[in-house]
Amino acid sequence: MVLLAGPALYRSLGGSGPSLDQAVLYSNILFGGAIPFWTLLLLQAALRGAGNVKIPAMIIVGGAVAGLILSPALINGWLCAPRMGVAGAGVAQVLCNITALGLVVVYMRSPSSTLRLRRYPLQRKHFSAILGVGLLSAINAVMSAVSVTALTAAAGAISVAAIAGYGIASRLDILLVPVMFGFGTAAITLVGTNLGAGNVVRARRVAIVNVLFVAGVVGLVGLLVSLFPQLWLGLFTSDSAVMAVGAQYLRVVAPYYAVIGVIFELYFAGQGAQRILWPMTASVVRCVFALAAMGLVVEGYASLHTAFILVAISIVVAATISLLGFLRTRWDR
Repeated sequence: MVLLAGPALYRSLGGSGPSLDQAVLYSNILFGGAIPFWTLLLLQAALRGAGNVKIPAMIIVGGAVAGLILSPALINGWLCAPRMGVAGAGVAQVLCNITALGLVVVYMRSPSSTLRLRRYPLQRKHFSAILGVGLLSAINAVMSAVSVTALTAAAGAISVAAIAGYGIASRLDILLVPVMFGFGTAAITLVGTNLGAGNVVRARRVAIVNVLFVAGVVGLVGLLVSLFPQLWLGLFTSDSAVMAVGAQYLRVVAPYYAVIGVIFELYFAGQGAQRILWPMTASVVRCVFALAAMGLVVEGYASLHTAFILVAISIVVAATISLLGFLRTRWDR
């Protein structure tokens, strides 16, 4: 679908001319090799669920290091590699993903793995168990992606520089997701294990401690970049127009990174307790705010700065909903 509709999609988000050509080129390469990447993520999740977090972590770190070497080499033509421009970033990502998938499959087929990868008959009960939580979680992830896409469209309605500025600034949001995700998956395991043992008090204590810790970590990052946005933006650009939009976003949204940490970690705790109605409601609210911000900017009723303010408001509202849900929902049923 992305290969066929990519040009129209990126054009609707404000892409045109060379920027549109580069986006389509990178997208075609990346999505052309998407299935190995998605398979890799699912196998890593299965290993973590079985208590093996070491191998997935080693694969992720190894892939990141390889990408840091291979990407600039293919983009710029270093180390006797062909100079591919932005296409090199996509090729490097696909090659790293395929290699990582091969390593995971070999490991999970070996006696060293406690979770063995082999053919197994499909059973309805497995689908029910996975989809009971996984389907809603997938919808939540889609809403997060829609929110980012909506704001990209809002930036696209302003200028290419606005797209670049928002894209660079929001990359920091995305960079913090693995941190919140890592501690969140630990919370899922600990909450679920304790609830399975009937220790509700300890399960809720785990959720609270995890929320406070993660909110503190990402909150410090947010405070730093909101005060000194050039520390992050300067790594990518020196263009004044791009820097202005990026700094505007970070000054408005980054101070609320700690609040985003609260939303994320309460969502993961809710997954472990199989109580995700309130966290899902919070995600819906954030998505609605993002779509509203896009509509107002595209129709000319609001500036991009106003859209960023709406994003910040949605974060606070969503966190309030998540906290109320956590306090009101019993886990002992």
